Amino acid sequence: MEAVAKLRNNQRSPRKVRLVADIIRGKKVTDALNILQFTKKHAARDLEKLLLSAVANWEAKNPDLDIDDADLFVQTITVDQGRTLKRIIPAPFGRAHRVRKRSSHITLAVSGNSEEINTEEA
Repeated sequence: MEAVAKLRNNQRSPRKVRLVADIIRGKKVTDALNILQFTKKHAARDLEKLLLSAVANWEAKNPDLDIDDADLFVQTITVDQGRTLKRIIPAPFGRAHRVRKRSSHITLAVSGNSEEINTEEA
């Protein structure tokens, strides 16, 4: 069974978040949490909270299953570009330079072991 968590309008640029997201894609949840806990990028905190939210969503969908037996792993994680705030900073000779403050939308899905799902449905 799959559970999804989404984080929208995260105030980090997608390029910086993808660096951390690529590290945990396909890993077990316990390993991914350990990796995120010791990663020094700021985006790691946001992804750690999102991963814990996805695990809580999985627990809510499957109240009769034990989380330790499920072997949860990060099935998919996508980082898309969100809205861009356009600001202006003063430049020499009365000119102005454009500053683009980018944001991102993150979608994370966790899934359990496929063997357990097949035995439970039968």
